Amino acid sequence: MQAEPRPDETPTRTKGPAPGSAADPADTGHGATAAPAGTAPEGTTAAAAITPEELGLATRNHGLPLEALRYDVTPTGLHYLLIHYDIPAVDPSTWRLEITGRVQRPLSLSLGDLEARPQVSAPVTLECAGNGRARLSPRALSQPWLHEAVGTAEWTGVSLAVLLDEAGADADAAEVVATGLDEGLERGARQHYERGLPLAEARRPDVLVALRCNGQALPPQHGFPARLLVPGWYGMASVKWLARLAVTAEPFTGYQNTVAYRLRQAREEPGAPLTRVAVRALMLPPGIPDFFTRRRFVPAAPCRLFGRAWSGQGPVTAVEISADAGGTWQPAAVDPPPAPHAWQAWHAQWQPEGPGDYELWCRATDASGATQPTEPGWNLGGYAANHVQRVPVTVGPLS
Repeated sequence: MQAEPRPDETPTRTKGPAPGSAADPADTGHGATAAPAGTAPEGTTAAAAITPEELGLATRNHGLPLEALRYDVTPTGLHYLLIHYDIPAVDPSTWRLEITGRVQRPLSLSLGDLEARPQVSAPVTLECAGNGRARLSPRALSQPWLHEAVGTAEWTGVSLAVLLDEAGADADAAEVVATGLDEGLERGARQHYERGLPLAEARRPDVLVALRCNGQALPPQHGFPARLLVPGWYGMASVKWLARLAVTAEPFTGYQNTVAYRLRQAREEPGAPLTRVAVRALMLPPGIPDFFTRRRFVPAAPCRLFGRAWSGQGPVTAVEISADAGGTWQPAAVDPPPAPHAWQAWHAQWQPEGPGDYELWCRATDASGATQPTEPGWNLGGYAANHVQRVPVTVGPLS
């Protein structure tokens, strides 16, 4: 539930014609536009076939089974998982979290030290920045997410603001750089996963050094013994396997901030940094599935639709469904948010016009006025692709 291999650094596997702009290239509000014309940009592929490398990532990481949308809090084993490098081996008896840099009182905290401090718990929805990229063309060569890279867990830990106050951040402090114990190669250079977070965000009381997930110690794959949790931001900000929090006077210029996780149309562009999660709704697919295609089969009767919606920009204010490719939209009932950064339940009643094939869509609007686009916008990394979910459904007798 953190970061992923960078598509803008992956060698191009396939060259070929790239499609032009989408039929409805609605701006997602995250800088995405239509794919460039011509050959597939470096780090992407126009081929429909998945590459062996993508398959390797897809078997190593997993998304949320959409039927798990029925749970207010996602069971830990069903929460989406993205492991950037490897799961590090950590001895909790010797592990320390160092808080260093532009602070008056550097801290070296054991797991016991953190557990002895006041704990904060909250349900928080986390979503991967690359969620939806597999539907783009050309697509970034990286973890091939469809729509399922999301989950909501009950996280417990120490407010980062409390630790920063204890360490006494200097007056010129600008960012907090979180370093994980996981390490790998980027552009051939060995490095740990590191991300910088603006101090104003780090001081939010809901940003945690999390120690527990759904009431249990963090499992190894989710960052044991401690991870950062930044509600409202994409998962790349919630650094796992924390080793150090360094307060700096200048913005962090490391790879994960200045090269990765930026919205750009071409590799040479500086791009805009990814931050908050774009609005999205997902539907628990109704009926029963075909094993291979996942097409749904429902009887010719009123059908209750249910799902979840969320946004990093504020509460979701509306969800709509369509059964005619966006020609008409029907409002759904939306529950209030159970917590400031937890997804909201929605439901609607759909009455099929008769037997036949349908495609159900759902879209959400948040308090900022942002609405999901019907077609995916395009950017080089395939980030923030929050286009509507489409569920193929056949209505008729179930044999």
